[in-house]
Amino acid sequence: MKNPFHIAVTVRDIAEARHFYGEQLGFAEGRSSNEWIDFDMFGHQFVVHLDPTLGPTGRVRQWTNPVDGKAVPVPHCGVVMELQQWEDFRNRINEFITDFVIEPHTRFSGESGEQRTMFFLDPSGNALEFKAFRNIEEQLFKQ
Repeated sequence: MKNPFHIAVTVRDIAEARHFYGEQLGFAEGRSSNEWIDFDMFGHQFVVHLDPTLGPTGRVRQWTNPVDGKAVPVPHCGVVMELQQWEDFRNRINEFITDFVIEPHTRFSGESGEQRTMFFLDPSGNALEFKAFRNIEEQLFKQ
């Protein structure tokens, strides 16, 4: 990976985020404090920051945008993976992710941008998308 991406999101509870991202999703934890945690999300720096205004049951605000007949949550973030890596990840998270925003499926079937994708929320309502192409180099930015 040439340039790892960095993104930071807000969460309602640090312990809850540590459990979800670290224990359930399996992302290694880096530096942390009582207000934030760095996670290794497939080689990218993903940081959660405590937002005490959310309260113990609060959720971050979102809206949706229609894409290929689905209501895609915005904002969202995630990782583009190799196809086998995506399938392995999907199989592993199916053990505890039971409420997908958008179920794992193939989007843009038969088109140059064909991809496998899935969307789900963390406990604070942050939308996560994980997608895969058969050939990332050829398909990622193709029209």
